[in-house]
Amino acid sequence: MKLTGQRVTLRKIEERDLPRLWDYIYGDPSPEWKKWDAPYFKHTYVPFEEYMESSIRNKSRSDEFQRVIEVDGTIIGTVGYYWDYEPTRWLEAGIVIYDPAYWNGGYGTEALSLWVDHLFMTKEIGRVGITTWSGNERMMKAAEKIGMQLEGRMRKCRYYNGVYYDSIRMGIIREEWEEKRSL
Repeated sequence: MKLTGQRVTLRKIEERDLPRLWDYIYGDPSPEWKKWDAPYFKHTYVPFEEYMESSIRNKSRSDEFQRVIEVDGTIIGTVGYYWDYEPTRWLEAGIVIYDPAYWNGGYGTEALSLWVDHLFMTKEIGRVGITTWSGNERMMKAAEKIGMQLEGRMRKCRYYNGVYYDSIRMGIIREEWEEKRSL
C-alpha cells in the first residue's frame, strides 16, 4: 500500500531498494544523518551480504513496521514505528531522511504526517509519539508542525561530544489528530 502526499510517497521496502538503503546506512562509516539520529548510540557496521540476508529473511516484519520515503522515485529515507509497550498500545514513530539534500525542505514533515495518519487509520491506538534529543531541532520542529506537543523532557541524560542534551518525548493523541484533519 502506497501513501502519497504532495511531494513524498511512502511505500513498502522492496528487495531492489536494499542496496540503496545499505549504502545510505553503512556505505559511509560516519554518515551525516547519524549525527542527528541518536548519535550517542554507536553506529555498528553491517556487511552488505549480511544486511541483504537479514532484510530478506525479515521482510514480513519490515512490511509491517517500516516504509521507504520517496521523492520523484528516489529513496531519501525511511519511516517506521515500534511498540514502546504493546499491551497498553503505546506506539512510537520514527523517521530518518538519509540524504542531506532533502533536509530543511519539508519532506520529513510531510512524510511524518502521512505516517502518523496511516498509523491512526490502521491501528487501535490513542496516541502516536516520537522520541528524540534536544540536539535534533529539525525533528522537534517537524513533530511540532504536524501537531505533536512536548510531553516529556528528561534533562541532561544524553551525553554527546562533550555536551549534555535532553531526551525529548513528543506526541499527539487521536482526538487532536482527527480535529486537525477536519480543518
